[in-house]
Amino acid sequence: MENRPLADYAPNIILKAKDFAAEITIHNARTHTMTSEETISQEHVTNNSAVRDTLINRGITPEALPPSEDLKKVERRLASDARKSLKKPDSLDD
Repeated sequence: MENRPLADYAPNIILKAKDFAAEITIHNARTHTMTSEETISQEHVTNNSAVRDTLINRGITPEALPPSEDLKKVERRLASDARKSLKKPDSLDD
């Protein structure tokens, strides 16, 4: 999948899981006044691991999920559809 961002093709549940783990890290770093990169990094690893375990416990194996439709392809298709609709608008006949 080239060198493109994960968000371009990852299933939505994986993106939400990553976001959730990051938000837990942010919350805990603030709440526990974490200041060192090492401490925050370890917290993030722990949170990602916990979220992954939750997914697996619920029967969702991240590696087994098929990729979502490529976001870039969707964007191109929508742009193409918009151009086509401008060239040939629906009739306004009453």
